[in-house]
Amino acid sequence: MYTQDEIMNEHIFYRDGELYCDDVPVREIVQEMGTPLYIYSKAILEKKYHAIADAFSDIETTICFAVKSCSSLPILTILHDLGSGFDIVSGGELFRIVNCSNDTSKVVFSGVGKTDKEIKYALEKGVLLFNIECVAELSNINLIAGQMNVTAPVGIRINPDVDPHTHKKTTTGKKENKFGIDFITAAKIIENLSSYPNISLKAFSMHIGSPVYSTQPYADALDGILEFMDSRSDLPDTLEYIDSGGGFGLLYNDETVPDFTDYADVIIPRVKKSGLKLILEPGRSIAGNAGVLIATALYRKSNSRKNFIITDAGMHSLLRPAMYGSYHGIWPVKGQTPILPAGIMSEECKMEPSDIVGPICESSDTFCENRMLPPIDRGDLVAIFSAGAYGFTMSNNYNSHPRPAEVMVDSASWRVIHLREDWESLVFRESR
Repeated sequence: MYTQDEIMNEHIFYRDGELYCDDVPVREIVQEMGTPLYIYSKAILEKKYHAIADAFSDIETTICFAVKSCSSLPILTILHDLGSGFDIVSGGELFRIVNCSNDTSKVVFSGVGKTDKEIKYALEKGVLLFNIECVAELSNINLIAGQMNVTAPVGIRINPDVDPHTHKKTTTGKKENKFGIDFITAAKIIENLSSYPNISLKAFSMHIGSPVYSTQPYADALDGILEFMDSRSDLPDTLEYIDSGGGFGLLYNDETVPDFTDYADVIIPRVKKSGLKLILEPGRSIAGNAGVLIATALYRKSNSRKNFIITDAGMHSLLRPAMYGSYHGIWPVKGQTPILPAGIMSEECKMEPSDIVGPICESSDTFCENRMLPPIDRGDLVAIFSAGAYGFTMSNNYNSHPRPAEVMVDSASWRVIHLREDWESLVFRESR
């Protein structure tokens, strides 16, 4: 099911049959805020960031948190204050960074579809570099930079054709994926760098997918980049970084997850061999187990084949299970603490197979199927764990449901970091 030291730990745990986040009972927060509700532990965000920074401290490393994974301003501010930079994939994400810190010196702009407006905005703000994804994009950035009389720092995002053995929808480093540039095209770019007078080549970059539960794909991808670099005698002296991307694994269920030091043991020697500095782009591995989604059971429904628990959270609140078939630990907020990791209860606690589902008019709106859980009745609170990454940030208004609220717990106190939407907010931009 999930393990004591990751999904539930000293920051998100059960005490006397009640779920706590640090020193605050979850039920206490829900009584004031209602559900669906995202709750985050500041302590976990800090702990995970420091663990990555410590693991890679043997080389000059710029950590750029992947904003797409968890993008609320207070969370970004916490990470900025810890020293993090940011990996962004849109002008809107850059706007968030500007509004939380106005420090864009450690911002890497990735993504395959940068618009002219976004490129101009990023050049104005002085981002660290653009990771380019195709020759046409490179030409466009060169053109815009020339019109603005500036030099654009870029990295070539290499597609190393490496299989990270993750979900097919989150694999990004194979030839059939839309991301990155193959080695042959990268060689042609370098040969023709003089054709791009407003470009400064600063990095070779990669991102092979997420979550990656083995260090070998990083070794294979970086070895490919090193071999490519060794084969070139015309590399510019402006090169400064290898950007190894993110994608570190996260424990959702019973996966074997390498420690950050295991990833570092593979990445650091290869980057040292290149003579360049390192950029990392972790997101999920920092935020994933820092957040939990709380839902309220609305109804029980049974037929000859199924027990359904219908909650007020659904694929509009947490899209991952519907989109990827992903696993999330689920347990009542109040009730006997499961004996982890197997989730087996004592004989006094009756268990039953249940589907936890949401209110959305789609059959894919299901968090789990035939999961062995204690009986859950109308009004009971349910915790959906490991929801800190790609949770709220992928939430939506499908079926005209308002998006949840978010709160941050800091030791014995908590505060609202994102107000719950209401019905009025659904229509205030629309004309009649």
